[in-house]
Amino acid sequence: MSGDSDPYVFTTDSLPSDLRFLPPLANGLLGWKVFSSIMHMGGVYNGEAGHCHRANVPCPLAVKLETEDPAKHSYTLDTHTGIFSHTLSLATVTASQSLYSHRFYPNILVMEVLMERHVASEEPVLINLVSSFTPKSKDIQFESCPDYKGGRHIQGQTTTAEYPGGSCPTVHLIWTPVPSALTLPPEQTQARWGFVLVVADSSEAARSNYDEGLNLMASGNLRPSHEKAWKELWLQSQVEVTGSETLCKAVIGCMFYLLSAFPSIHDTSSRFGGVSPGGLSNGGDGQDYWGHVFWDQDVWMYPGIALFYPKLARSVLEYRVGTIDGAKDNAQKQGYKGLKFPWESAVSGREVCPEDIYGQQEIHINGDVTLAFQHYLYLTEDLSMFTEGRGSEVIFGVADYWVSRATWNPDNQKYHLLGVMPPDEYYYNVNNSVYTNTVAKLSLQFAVELADLLQHPAPKEWQEVAERISIPFDQELQYHPEYDGYSKGQPVKQADTVMLGYPLGLPMSPEVRKNDLEAYEPVTDPNGPAMTWGMFAIGWLELGKAEKAQRLVEKCFKNIQGPFQVWSESSDGSGAVNFLTGMGGFLQAVLFGYTGFRVQKECLAFSPLLPDEISELCVRGINYLGNQMDWLLRKEDVCVILREQTGGAGNRNGHKLQIVLKASGAKLTLTPGQPVTFPREAGCICKLDPPSTCWLL
Repeated sequence: MSGDSDPYVFTTDSLPSDLRFLPPLANGLLGWKVFSSIMHMGGVYNGEAGHCHRANVPCPLAVKLETEDPAKHSYTLDTHTGIFSHTLSLATVTASQSLYSHRFYPNILVMEVLMERHVASEEPVLINLVSSFTPKSKDIQFESCPDYKGGRHIQGQTTTAEYPGGSCPTVHLIWTPVPSALTLPPEQTQARWGFVLVVADSSEAARSNYDEGLNLMASGNLRPSHEKAWKELWLQSQVEVTGSETLCKAVIGCMFYLLSAFPSIHDTSSRFGGVSPGGLSNGGDGQDYWGHVFWDQDVWMYPGIALFYPKLARSVLEYRVGTIDGAKDNAQKQGYKGLKFPWESAVSGREVCPEDIYGQQEIHINGDVTLAFQHYLYLTEDLSMFTEGRGSEVIFGVADYWVSRATWNPDNQKYHLLGVMPPDEYYYNVNNSVYTNTVAKLSLQFAVELADLLQHPAPKEWQEVAERISIPFDQELQYHPEYDGYSKGQPVKQADTVMLGYPLGLPMSPEVRKNDLEAYEPVTDPNGPAMTWGMFAIGWLELGKAEKAQRLVEKCFKNIQGPFQVWSESSDGSGAVNFLTGMGGFLQAVLFGYTGFRVQKECLAFSPLLPDEISELCVRGINYLGNQMDWLLRKEDVCVILREQTGGAGNRNGHKLQIVLKASGAKLTLTPGQPVTFPREAGCICKLDPPSTCWLL
């Protein structure tokens, strides 16, 4: 990594020794690790139930440039543009290969080669293109089709449906043939070549997209249209840190890889297949959780995206709506009412976890899903997601599940959730997981609230169970045990009880919050999954302990595998690769920790605090109630600018907003284009003359 370069550009002279950490290039539909002979397409799985995994799709752009003479190599991932380049420099010529998953046209992958002569010569220059591509897959039976406009064309179907009677997806590939070598003639000083790969689910879509790719190449707009789309994305979300180059690059890398996992903000296809822990570039058979979608999407990745992009946030909710039938089937198979979202999800929403116990017991997934819907409503007030978007079916179906799943205990007059696995998967078949019961309580309360908003009759049991569900608490030690019977000091796999404060927002005193953090931090597995330490950091920032929090944030750096800022699930490099879950947790430490942002019913609360080594944090593009804001946090003050409305980036409501400061009670009206600066203190952003005040408890 060059030390004095643009923090958005990751450059190295040599590839990582572990090729798992080559950079993934994805666009929400297609995902590919550079140089790999295998890629994946969103929503294309092979295998039934627990054998379901992302289907391997062969990649015709699995090509490396080589020269007969020794060359100097340089590899660069430019996150401004989402383009990976490999440059070979010789005395007489430079050859560069550029690779990208098109950010606007999601069915298209591109390879471009540029050769430039440094000195005049009467000799041609030859570059070898070494391919590892074969038109075969263990998951898809491919057959050749007639060439289309000079492009090779193969098509095939996966071999096994996700569930009996389900459909097997069809995949079509059309691509520009890649020769074994390219030649720069003696009379030319430079030459360019373009190669397009299209992956689609029908012959018609493949041909249409290939036509688009050829037209874009002919007009010279293939690369510019891709770069424009990335520029537009970055204009809506930039998070930059002054004072720590390592932290700044880590944040940029996380934002880039997370955004790469989501569809285009212009995509209207509603075919988004969700976000798996390793993203689209990973997830084949037995690898990186088989490409399944977990709570990781809704709790770990979603919050940092929803803060900037209402449309991308909605795509996550629409993915869950698309799995309602499967969730209904899961609940019925367990003997309960309503909806039971799968612990591991593919396309249908039926459980595809290879081990039954997780699907049966890790039921907190239901509340995790509804929490994302709740935050979306509070950030946007977009009720259409809950009416014609069918979000209310999700919320009400989950509420019905909780009511049927809960058991009344006459001894303590409480509802219990028995035989569950908490987020801490070291334990199973326990009763009253404090996280599970709390998230169930929240989703039941939100169901009552939403029913009132939509004038939908709410069964009285929703409120009754919400009010009387058991939330384990040790009165003597003043902390929350992880579940009934948990003994303080028992080892813990990952963040669990500490998430009661954030993201769940369970009211508790600072003393109890501190006790929870101190009880679980020393017994949490140091080699556990990467997202954990961000939650502890947020807790300590809530309590004003910025330096303690910063040490925990920096623990995450061990999970970043150079030189392209690709994360591993565990700090020793093992586990899932391109671990978006860890990136999401880390980003939340920055976006919700340093800022103190909390998404609440009638406001966006804040309580900024920076550690000593960070002098400034700039967060551009915060999207709240149809308004976009840029925030600059410094040691002593905060500056907020409400952006001028451009008519496309936000929600159509565009409510007028004000800042209300907690200590002084000062009210500062936000006017588009006019900076508002105030001393660093807690407060909230809300509508002018809000119906009530909201503060963190």
